[in-house]
Amino acid sequence: MVETRTSTPATNKGPGRLLIAVYLLFAIAATSRAGLQIATKFDEAPVAYLLSALAAVIYIVAAVGLARAGHAGRRVALACCSVELIGVVGVGLLSLVNKELFPDETVWSGFGSGYGYIPLVLPVLGLLWLYRTRHTPT
Repeated sequence: MVETRTSTPATNKGPGRLLIAVYLLFAIAATSRAGLQIATKFDEAPVAYLLSALAAVIYIVAAVGLARAGHAGRRVALACCSVELIGVVGVGLLSLVNKELFPDETVWSGFGSGYGYIPLVLPVLGLLWLYRTRHTPT
């Protein structure tokens, strides 16, 4: 018996649209915040501001990956959500343990507490959505 696969459910349909919208909102927020901080007071907390810029790039690329919905888009979104989760947990822990490294907040410091912990929940939701919309054998 030959196993066939159904087409991959699109990541940009249904709840995926809301997920993409939240990623885009965070991309705009993180880009704006990092851009302003880097332009006006970079010397005060360069690590924090560069991490916010990195978060912004990850949010943008994750949104594009989810919106593309194809195999390549899924892989990009999976990589972004994974790096994002590692980043928010790692930076969250570092920001609590070594406050000197983060004299100013980043999107991920305090596990995203400045953004209602959405930065901590968002990659988990992204990974769950990617899992839910994976190929399933028939």
